[in-house]
Amino acid sequence: MTPGSIASFFAGNQELLWLTTLVVDLAGTVILYRLFGKAGLQVAIATAIILANLQGPKLTVIFGMQTSLGVIFYSSIFFATDVLSENYGRAEANKAVRMGFAVSVIVLIMLSLALLYLPSDRPATAAYSASIHEAFATIVNFTPRFVFGSLLAYYVSQSFDVWAFHKIKKMTGERWLWLRNNGSTLSSQAIDTVIYSLVAWWGIVDLKTAIALGAAKYVFKIGIAMIDTVFIYWAKRAYGQRHPAEV
Repeated sequence: MTPGSIASFFAGNQELLWLTTLVVDLAGTVILYRLFGKAGLQVAIATAIILANLQGPKLTVIFGMQTSLGVIFYSSIFFATDVLSENYGRAEANKAVRMGFAVSVIVLIMLSLALLYLPSDRPATAAYSASIHEAFATIVNFTPRFVFGSLLAYYVSQSFDVWAFHKIKKMTGERWLWLRNNGSTLSSQAIDTVIYSLVAWWGIVDLKTAIALGAAKYVFKIGIAMIDTVFIYWAKRAYGQRHPAEV
């Protein structure tokens, strides 16, 4: 799918690939918002949840630290929730959290049902079908621990993110958007990391490795939170362009 020259370039520049992916993801969220308003943010959250679920088990090494690829897409959910909180209020942000939870449940159920279908045994496609089935099973054959950990971490951390964002906004008013964005995201991401690392990873790997994976993920989440500050101001400006009478 990706041209060979681009694949070769990023194979030797994984940190640049990480940054490129993050920028494209956050920019895509703002563009969806600019084009479709509140519905665009809801679509962005649902998309990020699907991507995070599918790519979450993939481990890679960035800046010398092992981390899950899903951290990029999952972190963008917090960004979209903060944009909703800032521009549409706490009720809409909490509604998006519930919608995201429902999407997570539906995605997990439907992917699990898809695994129950046997690969084709027709001679012309049997080998291809079996290889695709095995690859698909490797990616989406979720354990009960993963399902429970993922859903629990999502709902608790997202609910806390909305609460923390508005708690900080109540104290600061309309000032210091960067503070409520980063403060709510970093605190809620810490909760998410602890829950997910202990519930989902501990048991698949030993406790020390689970803690190391969680710590590495949180370092990346700190970096993502700082970078998305630029994008939340962009989203704030986009809101003003969509609602000039309210600015």
